[in-house]
Amino acid sequence: AYQNPILEKVYGLPTYSVDAVCEEFAAYAERLNPHIVESGKLLNEELAQGKSILFEGAQATMLDIDHGTYPFVTSSNCTAGSGVGPTNIDRVLGVAKAYLTRVGSGPFPTELDLDEGVGKFLLETGHEYGVTTGRKRRCGWYDAVVTKFAAQVNGLTDLAITKLDVLTGLDTIKVCTAYDCDGVEYTTVP
Repeated sequence: AYQNPILEKVYGLPTYSVDAVCEEFAAYAERLNPHIVESGKLLNEELAQGKSILFEGAQATMLDIDHGTYPFVTSSNCTAGSGVGPTNIDRVLGVAKAYLTRVGSGPFPTELDLDEGVGKFLLETGHEYGVTTGRKRRCGWYDAVVTKFAAQVNGLTDLAITKLDVLTGLDTIKVCTAYDCDGVEYTTVP
């Protein structure tokens, strides 16, 4: 009752009846129903049968809706788990770049200028552009503080550092070891 007049009078679009929408989507529900499960229940049943499960997380801990830098987060959880209790997880491998990147807004203590120097070097050498949008990713030095936080939140047992090759050609790199409202502390590494 609210939307139909807007669709018709403002946008010149066809209107819909609740019955027609329900009828159309009920057919979709029938097709999808065999593929829908309560994932936590299914995963725990598989574990009880001695099966191994591999979880793959996307995004990053700091984009997690609960543990990230809200409001600069995604709309889901990016941390380890997915309905399986922590005592059922034997190994959690974290994957981090040898430098940091971030798309969009939000805090980024080690951020570098993308127009010159090391920031531009990381952007171009690491091909740090959004796959779909082509937008530049913000780049910065490796942040051991945020890595430690991610390790704690996710219960990491292992850590893989990727894109080390991107640092080839730099005489030294900086590793962020601490920060507060007064600034960032770095260790310089040859």
